[in-house]
Order: sequence, then C-alpha cells, then structure tokens
Amino acid sequence: MHLHSNKTIIRLMNTKKIFFISGAFINSNSWDYWKTFFQSKGYEVIIPVWPAKEGTVQELRKKHPDAILGKLSLEALVKFYIELLRKEEEKPIAIGHSVGGLIVQLLLQENLLFMGIAIHSVPPKGITNLEFSFYKALWKSIGIFKSKKIPHLMSLKEWQYAFTNTMSLKDQKDAYDTYLIPESRRIIRGLFTNTAKVDYSKKKYPLLFIAGSKDNMMPANLNFKNYKMYQYSPSITDYKEFEGINHFVISGKKWSQTAAYVLNWIKQHRG
Repeated sequence: MHLHSNKTIIRLMNTKKIFFISGAFINSNSWDYWKTFFQSKGYEVIIPVWPAKEGTVQELRKKHPDAILGKLSLEALVKFYIELLRKEEEKPIAIGHSVGGLIVQLLLQENLLFMGIAIHSVPPKGITNLEFSFYKALWKSIGIFKSKKIPHLMSLKEWQYAFTNTMSLKDQKDAYDTYLIPESRRIIRGLFTNTAKVDYSKKKYPLLFIAGSKDNMMPANLNFKNYKMYQYSPSITDYKEFEGINHFVISGKKWSQTAAYVLNWIKQHRG
C-alpha cells in the first residue's frame, strides 16, 4: 500500500548528504548495507553514534549494565542530533529507523532537514496505541518495576519477538550476536513524554513513512496512524507498507528493496 498527498513540495536545495539515525537496541553498524548502497549512488553518508554507545557490540555488552548509558535520556539524544545538524551549512536528508524515525520527525519540526524518511518509526506522543504486540515487545525494556538508571539488554527470546520474528532460528541468533546492544530505559520511557511530541501543523520538508506488515514492535497500523496525523500539514507526506517485513528491516535479507524504494523517493522529491 502506498498512499501520498498532492500537496505542493518545497524545492530549495539539492543536497546529497544523508544522516542515518539509528534506533534503540541495535548498533550503528546495522546501517552498513545502506551506507555502501547510498555511497555507490553518489551520496555522502554520515552515521553518528549515539552518546554512550561508542564501541563494538561485544564491548558494549561487556559494560552492561553501564551507568553512563543509564543516564542517557531521549531529551539528551534529540539535543545531540539538533546540535550536530545546526553545524551543517546545508540541510541534509535524514533516514531514521524506529526511535530514529521519531527523531527524524522531531528534526523536521526544527527545520533542520531537507527531507526525512522514517522507517518503522516509533510514534510521537499522543497517538492512540492499542497494539498489543507493541507493548509486549517493549514491556521489559520499559521496566516499570525496574530502576530507570539500569539499561536493559534484550534476551534472545525478546529479540526474536521484537525484531526477527519472520527469520530462521540460525539467522535470528546470528543477528542477535552481530547487532544487539544494551539500551537506556530512560530512552524508552521518554517515548511517552512531551519530548516525543510533534506539532503536525508546522510546514516542513517532505517526509516518507516506511512500514512492514510483520513488524511486532512498530506495527504497520501504528505507522499508518502516525502518517495520517500529518493529513492537515501543508507539506508532502508519503506512506509505503511492505508485505512480510519485520522490525529488522534495515539489516534483514530484504533490506535492499526498502533501500531502493527510499532512493527512488528521494530522487523524485529532490527537485
């Protein structure tokens, strides 16, 4: 399903710089395939590492529970990206996955991007969410009865449900060992605060939502609700849902079809 508006697009720049914004729980190396793909198409790729997440998967797991990571909040993370982008001479493109998709929406709201792509995005605060799988996937990470100071490291069982539910056991285990890292509970709890609030009425640069029909953590219906919230925005907002795709979209075996679609969408709207 691909839905789009007929609103007038803003054409001011023709940047070929892309910031990739990682999501929660996975290392920034999850963008490696996309980095190679977009660089081969002539784009300059920048993948900032989240604060307190410098290091390999093995190094970050060895630190668990890391007190420094435990202090990282969503507010601080958004501020980190805002400060990075304010240093740019031209507004770049940003592609974000999961929490990164929410951050893309917040950066567009700050008028810091030329266009944004939100892949299987966390919804902003205020979107009615009755999706059972969303809460099941994040329940232990939220950790209502746990200290917010202690980061959470998903078990293989949690990972299988939240990220890799459509994959073979071998591929699930390989991905778990390659990409999964501990996450700050402050980040996850911050998703339900005003830091995650979006003003949908603001004029912005183009935004594309990508969803997957088999995503347990960020169900397609939740992404569609997010997309529909922009229906009265005076800007281009598009939506594309892929069949059979789980939350591990950016590093899973079918990553290339999503990346190719995003590339074509960027080409259409760059001017």
